[in-house]
Amino acid sequence: MTLLTVLPKGLSVNLGVAVIGMGWMGRVHTRAYLRVRQHYPDLPAPMLVAVADDVPGRAAEAVDQFGFASDVADWRTLVHDPRIQAVSVTAPNFLHREISAAFVAAGKHLWIEKPVGLSAADARAIIGPGQVTVGFNYRHAPAVAKARELIRTGVIGTVTHARFSFCSDYAASPDDALTWRFERDRGGNGVLGDLGSHAVDLIRHLLGEIVEVSADSAILIPQRRRALGATSGHQRGTGEPGPVENEDWFAALLRLESGARVTCEASRIAQEDPNHYGFTIYGTRGVVSWDFRRMGELRLGDATIFAGPGDGDFGAFQPGAAIAMSYDDLKVIEAACFLRSIVTGVPQGPGLSDAIRAAVVLEAISASAASGRNRIVLPGI
Repeated sequence: MTLLTVLPKGLSVNLGVAVIGMGWMGRVHTRAYLRVRQHYPDLPAPMLVAVADDVPGRAAEAVDQFGFASDVADWRTLVHDPRIQAVSVTAPNFLHREISAAFVAAGKHLWIEKPVGLSAADARAIIGPGQVTVGFNYRHAPAVAKARELIRTGVIGTVTHARFSFCSDYAASPDDALTWRFERDRGGNGVLGDLGSHAVDLIRHLLGEIVEVSADSAILIPQRRRALGATSGHQRGTGEPGPVENEDWFAALLRLESGARVTCEASRIAQEDPNHYGFTIYGTRGVVSWDFRRMGELRLGDATIFAGPGDGDFGAFQPGAAIAMSYDDLKVIEAACFLRSIVTGVPQGPGLSDAIRAAVVLEAISASAASGRNRIVLPGI
């Protein structure tokens, strides 16, 4: 076993990184590594040591575009590479457990995309001595940080109930290809793990632990045509038709440890409603709401307020309130959390425990929906 790399606290040194999986998210991680010291100059300088992807040509293309020192088709050849101290795991969900467990056992630190495997058991299987940062990026929006502060300081009073919605249209067309995302064995529980994991993390981050669930879920587009080749993102299917095996939509009623009630909905087939993520939180003295599509804004009662320096990590990017930030900026913040965790030895931002707890909640939602418990079937009229 390779000894875990520990960097001296506060020392800015080079850190060898590898990225496993060079689809869209692998590219997002790579760009974050390249930008992170532009915003956080006190952190280690990530060195792009290696990229792994088994799709022909994709890893070599990443070498040319981003400057990786080497590329491989098989990630296993990198597990004991002494040049590598930290690894981004951005491969499909069903590969998370095998890849992550191998690198953790070899003493590497991990930045891994949610939902961290297909189950809570998968997430638990990668516990090790290194630092693990998980890709729950929406909690890093400075306006979300501002909302959290408003809640914690009692500006809206005691939270009574809330709505969280993560709806998108990335699979709204029945013509979209049947890829691994729609298969139970490779894509897990569908929209629950994809968007629901973000919703659950935001609920926990803002309002505390979830202790009881009642839910329903559905596969609403039951069949799609298979993709004939490697896919990156979402594209039209032209192969033979096959069944969709996991959830397109779910809704849940949640009871929090505080006693507050929350409704939570997620959909990947919300026609013409792309990336509509956000929340409305009601308290005894007011209400606060956030829409990812207006990422820098909060609605506090009937007023609009803007995130600015002093809210989360806004000041690392822009000098004044209401200057727009981007999705990729949230991943740069995430990269900074990862590197700072390695330097200090103290977890920063969402970690493996958050992924495990989110998976436990999602499994409870799935079980509730499957069992029909607490569901009252109305008699015919």
